[in-house]
Amino acid sequence: MSSFNEDEICFPQFFNSSCRKVILPYFESLFTYVILSSISIVTVILNILVIISISHFKQLHTPTNLLLLSLAVSDCIVGPLILFQIDLIDGCWFLGDIVCVVYYALGYVITSASIGTMVLISIDRYVAICDPLHYSTKVTVKRTNICVCLCWMFSVLFHCLMLKDNLQQPGRYNTCVGQCFIITEYVHVLLDMILSFIIPVTIIVVLYMRVFVVAVSQARAMRSHITSVTIKCSKKGTAKKSEMKAAITLGVVLVVFLICVCPYFCIVLSGQYTMFDTTSFVFVITLCFFNSCLNPLIYALFYPWFRKSIKLIVTLKILSADSRDTSIL
Repeated sequence: MSSFNEDEICFPQFFNSSCRKVILPYFESLFTYVILSSISIVTVILNILVIISISHFKQLHTPTNLLLLSLAVSDCIVGPLILFQIDLIDGCWFLGDIVCVVYYALGYVITSASIGTMVLISIDRYVAICDPLHYSTKVTVKRTNICVCLCWMFSVLFHCLMLKDNLQQPGRYNTCVGQCFIITEYVHVLLDMILSFIIPVTIIVVLYMRVFVVAVSQARAMRSHITSVTIKCSKKGTAKKSEMKAAITLGVVLVVFLICVCPYFCIVLSGQYTMFDTTSFVFVITLCFFNSCLNPLIYALFYPWFRKSIKLIVTLKILSADSRDTSIL
């Protein structure tokens, strides 16, 4: 005989096969719902503002901003995913097996695409700071669009293959009704760790360390009133002040991103990646998602053009015929 009543299980109609609820104190549960819902709404709104800003104003159609646009698209999708995460707080999944698999697949794809975009941002800043004279020829809008598309395509293809069994038969690994559970082969998990985390993070760290060294060298040269300085990374010229500022801003974005996603990958490395229904893992996933809310706030803090574009969007001035040509920088 079961020692728990109907209030403690997810689906009373399946009393013998239903999963048990995680009973949380009322105020703790309410607080969690309110916080996650608020993060979800703010994430969607702020990233939609970024998407509209970069897409609408012609002056913002630069390679660097196109990378920010890709990041904003992935961050915007995270907003609804946070709402799905709310459904897992009490340990019960009420949205069905298909939605469960789609939820995890989207989470994997977005995380991988975001990290790939971060690598592209690092490369963009590396060329802009270390080889400023050739930046406009090496980094073009067309090449950036191609790289972004390839990044998303690789992410979708790889994770569809990784989750093939789960996509073909949703819910095959569930042990009770109301569980949202997936299993991937160890080799796939290891490959995902290498391709989606270890290699990209290594590239990001190496490139930004080089950017930092060059930036310090150029700053010392300017303080010493040297008008021309030769740097190993660049044979001629120094980076513009605006490029340096962009490098600092995007460096902050990268650091915040790594802080938010590292706990998840640390759990994966420790072998606890199968514990999707634990409270601690839910917190780690939420931390990954919270990064998507922070990125637009960083833009608003460091980029005057984003603050200006928000004013134009909120006041509906972007609806005027010539608003696309507005000087935003």
